Amino acid sequence: MPEPFLLRYLQPLLAGRRWECFDLVNEALRHGQSAEELVCDVIWPAMSQVERLYRDDRIDTATEHLACRINRTAADQVQPHLPRRPATGRRVLVACAPTESEELGGQLMADLLQADGWEVYFIGGGVPDDEVLQLVGKLRPHLMLIYGAVPETVPATRAVIERIREIGVCSEMNIIVTGGIFGRADGLWREVGADAHCETPRDVIATARNLPPRVANAPRLGVVKKRRRRRKTTAVPA
Repeated sequence: MPEPFLLRYLQPLLAGRRWECFDLVNEALRHGQSAEELVCDVIWPAMSQVERLYRDDRIDTATEHLACRINRTAADQVQPHLPRRPATGRRVLVACAPTESEELGGQLMADLLQADGWEVYFIGGGVPDDEVLQLVGKLRPHLMLIYGAVPETVPATRAVIERIREIGVCSEMNIIVTGGIFGRADGLWREVGADAHCETPRDVIATARNLPPRVANAPRLGVVKKRRRRRKTTAVPA
């Protein structure tokens, strides 16, 4: 989608003009714009731009809240128009950090994965670790997707991934992280123990389709396993 449309959407979004944003989305749909493009090329980058502006103190909390809620309603408008691909028989559990913007990112990914044929369970943020573990054990998902984290929640994200791996509750389940601080802190996804990191929603969909079942102790996507150095030996004289 041409960038000017995104700019046209951002202006009323940051001004809190709800109906102007909704009219733009409806107009795009009427003129044949695909729902997937609206999610990936308008709502998602607009969400990311709002996050950046708020993080840099260029907009206040009220503006950020207005924009997040408008974006979420726009996402609800678009979701029924996403084309549904045949069911894959694969399940995904989508979680996120417990903030409004992270919930929106998780919702967008849940919508796109569902349209791609996945059976989606979206739990959002703020769910206790033990309940996440119980749900993983109950659903046996093929994939867990975690959207974003704020700095304060990184230790909790790492802890829940470690517990999932230690207990072996669903050993073949891959974990992908995207959005939020994972896009800003290079290598953080490795530190928390995820199997892959994706920058864009399209990357998530493509990676999710192609990841083979996880093998315990196998190298993670994008991680080069270091060769072990041979220990030097000193000949002992006879």
